[in-house]
Amino acid sequence: MHPAFSVLVFTVMSGAGYGLITLMVIGHLSGLSQLQDSAVLLSAGILSFVMISGGLLSSTLHLANPKNAWRAFSRFKTSWLSREAVFAILLYPFMLIYLGAIWMEMTGALVTAAGILTAVLAMVTLFCTSMIYASLKTIRQWNSSLTPVNYIALGLMSGAVLLAAVQSLVGGDLAGVLQQLALALVVLGAVCKVIYFFWIGKPAGSTINTATGFTQASVRLLDQGHTSNSFLNDEFGYTVAANKLVRLRLLMLGVAFVVPFLLLLSASSALLVIAAASTIAGLLVERWLFFAEARHVVRLFHGDQRV
Repeated sequence: MHPAFSVLVFTVMSGAGYGLITLMVIGHLSGLSQLQDSAVLLSAGILSFVMISGGLLSSTLHLANPKNAWRAFSRFKTSWLSREAVFAILLYPFMLIYLGAIWMEMTGALVTAAGILTAVLAMVTLFCTSMIYASLKTIRQWNSSLTPVNYIALGLMSGAVLLAAVQSLVGGDLAGVLQQLALALVVLGAVCKVIYFFWIGKPAGSTINTATGFTQASVRLLDQGHTSNSFLNDEFGYTVAANKLVRLRLLMLGVAFVVPFLLLLSASSALLVIAAASTIAGLLVERWLFFAEARHVVRLFHGDQRV
């Protein structure tokens, strides 16, 4: 699949924002000492708001007609994209109420209710984003429960690293539960991603034989059904050399997981900020690979022997 940069930014930035606000709410409402300072909460909340909003806006840039983006809300019963759009918008009033209550130093049922709804809607929206891809049976690499697992794990991981960085900068507390949580989620994210790589590498999926129904002999394509490139070739025929994919996988694992893990062991605010930046950069490569390594079944009719 052709990786659209706007979609890479959307999924990574909004996923990190959803993970950040979710972990912040859980830590705040559970009484975690590092998350009782209103300055830390507002800083993390505003960062989350900016990342979610920036991600959602960038998602419209790959549309041929961005002004028709409102139509995404019209198919809630059948479309994961529509569900994502609806829940993403529903999140905003509760998030603003929650952050407004913190700013006014309010306590009580209103803060608790708004915070819980914010965290729940953030995770539901992130799940809907992942299901846009996991529901596509025409792409074996996406049509798996590993897709939502990875989206949620990586969203929480990036959110945890960002939260630790914000807390260290604003709150000044460099050690504690937040760093330990970030370390644990980095390990979890790495494990989930490695499992996904092993799963998509297994010899499975459709072949040109199963696509044509001729399963008793070797089938090969004699001629392609077109004389020039089309939308299908450009979007679904994106090909990357295998050795380049291996190098990018290693780069991604290092930048998104190994470097942040090592930096999170430090007691320096500057290094925690670098860890957060490294995580986001690595996840952009991870999301590029997510698209570039996906193979649509239509490729069988354009020369591929297996998808």
